[in-house]
Amino acid sequence: MAEETIKGNETEEKKPLNFVQQIVADDLKEGKNGGRLNTRFPPEPNGYLHIGHAKAICMDFGIAEMFGGTCNLRFDDTNPTKEDVEYVESIKEDIKWLGYDWGDRLYYASDYFPKLYDLAIRLIKEGKAYVDDQTSEQIAQQKGTPTTPGTESPYRSRTPEENLDLFQRMNAGEFDEGSRVLRAKIDMASSNMHFRDPIMYRIIKYPHHRTGNTWNVYPMYDFAHGQSDYFEGVTHSICTLEFVPHRPLYDYFVDELADESYRPRQIEFNRLNLTYTLMSKRKLLQLVKEGLVAGWDDPRMPTICGLRRRGYTPESIKNFVDAIGYTKYEALNDISLLEHSIREDLNKRANRVSAVINPVKVVITNYPEDKVEMMTVENNPEDPNAGTHEMPFSREIYIERDDFMENPPKKYFRLSPDKEVRLKAAYIIKCTGCKKDADGNIEEIYCEYDPDTKSGMPGSMRKVKGTLHWVSAKHCKKATVRLYDRLFMVENPSAETERDFRELLNPDSLKVTTAFIEPYLAESAVAGNKYQFQRIGYFCVDPDSTADNLVFNKTIGLKDSWAKEKAK
Repeated sequence: MAEETIKGNETEEKKPLNFVQQIVADDLKEGKNGGRLNTRFPPEPNGYLHIGHAKAICMDFGIAEMFGGTCNLRFDDTNPTKEDVEYVESIKEDIKWLGYDWGDRLYYASDYFPKLYDLAIRLIKEGKAYVDDQTSEQIAQQKGTPTTPGTESPYRSRTPEENLDLFQRMNAGEFDEGSRVLRAKIDMASSNMHFRDPIMYRIIKYPHHRTGNTWNVYPMYDFAHGQSDYFEGVTHSICTLEFVPHRPLYDYFVDELADESYRPRQIEFNRLNLTYTLMSKRKLLQLVKEGLVAGWDDPRMPTICGLRRRGYTPESIKNFVDAIGYTKYEALNDISLLEHSIREDLNKRANRVSAVINPVKVVITNYPEDKVEMMTVENNPEDPNAGTHEMPFSREIYIERDDFMENPPKKYFRLSPDKEVRLKAAYIIKCTGCKKDADGNIEEIYCEYDPDTKSGMPGSMRKVKGTLHWVSAKHCKKATVRLYDRLFMVENPSAETERDFRELLNPDSLKVTTAFIEPYLAESAVAGNKYQFQRIGYFCVDPDSTADNLVFNKTIGLKDSWAKEKAK
């Protein structure tokens, strides 16, 4: 049943709480953790954030906002070989762009390396951890299966004194990478595979981006994560469903620190999976390193910075996340839902402009050669405050080549011989003929205009079935247009396990062409500005743009062309 919020004399109906919000609400009502709410967003700085992380960001920061709590930003920087300051800075930028702020609560797992190391020493002394000299392959073989118990390591019976000496020497750099690990001594016969003596520390001899060469041993995620939550005072550790089997281990390690007065609680929700998209950071990194895309911010990438460069707005992403919701079941979301969200958002905010991408010249033979008129164009009919701009009209104009057909089929309402169309914000024209080259391609189209059909004239209300956009050939400017399509050809590339994911790439995911644009667009275009190219789609000014070469990225078409193709 929906909750209700009373505002003055009006009743505003609110959406019911999702299951995570309900858990938090119940915990606060019961006074757990002293009535505090502190969440955290804990990215690993080993790549750029993608749309899946946006869902987690909206949950972690959003739930703190909803209940008046706080949300930390903590970088789980426990593997220096894959981490970089570049990723740290990009993650900060993406979170702020989405509209969230961590305030003074910026932390790193590396802040807690001394405390984690001390805890490991304590567990060794208490006989709860041991140093294992086996290879990772040997350890994996001894883990057993979900239905058969594991085999104990031959080093499991080492004394606390021996383990302590070896672990301290591991950190002193005396041993090679991969030669030894520190494992928790729990239960090799546990039904939960994660309890079968999990690895707590491994040797990594690589400079850390914050601590340099201070450490030669680094904690594993399962050991560092829950403890970092505890050290920060996190009350609700919200993560995705793959961590459900990790939760008992999370609680096991937290129990070594927590008492009844406070303990973090792990809650899991379904991750975001999209059709025609890969979410694997490893594979996304391969695309970047192998030059199959132009970088992490390539507008075809599902990264937040790629979506931003393509023209997506924070509001469209948050609306999409809100629409698909949070559940306890994995699902594959149709990317058309995300595309619908950005169309809906840009429809409200993007000014309408004229741009011709595949031009053919139209000569209006009865229009004076030296005459120029300024036509008034409405910027955005969805926004009453958007105003208007002026657009020059002259004897020669460009229209889209697809808007003319010499021998059209029935119900073709664009330009054809002896047929009339309206030019947006201008006149009605009638085709009187055309000129072709030696190969039969249309070079010029000849028309006559009806001078009484200009807006405000007596004939302006005369109805014709087709309306075309156009630009004045004499006044338009050239611009580079990048036409983007979905990066992968198959609906679920992650499921294509027998094929290399590179084989699934869409060869037509990027086409670059030149467009003719109206002067207003050329003069108002600033990097990041968003426009609707009338009858074509939504476009965003790319950061590569210069005064001499404007570059526009296609955000999305006006309609879902993929849905039409699937329906065929």
